[in-house]
Amino acid sequence: MERLSIEPHGEQKGSSLWGDAVSTFLRVRCPDCENEQVVFDRASIHVKCLVCGRTLVEPTGGKSRIKAEIIKVLE
Repeated sequence: MERLSIEPHGEQKGSSLWGDAVSTFLRVRCPDCENEQVVFDRASIHVKCLVCGRTLVEPTGGKSRIKAEIIKVLE
């Protein structure tokens, strides 16, 4: 009996089914207390500063609204 291999059309070696990741983590600085922390750029909840409680990230249904200074994009 012959075995059949089922593979999606056009899939290239080394690529994933979902493609490359488009979401990233960001190091941000709170504008009030200057605390630095890492946040997700597509957060689904409000992210507050761990020190003073100010909202740093607001969800929008896609990319989040960043309300702090972005210091670095982490890979």
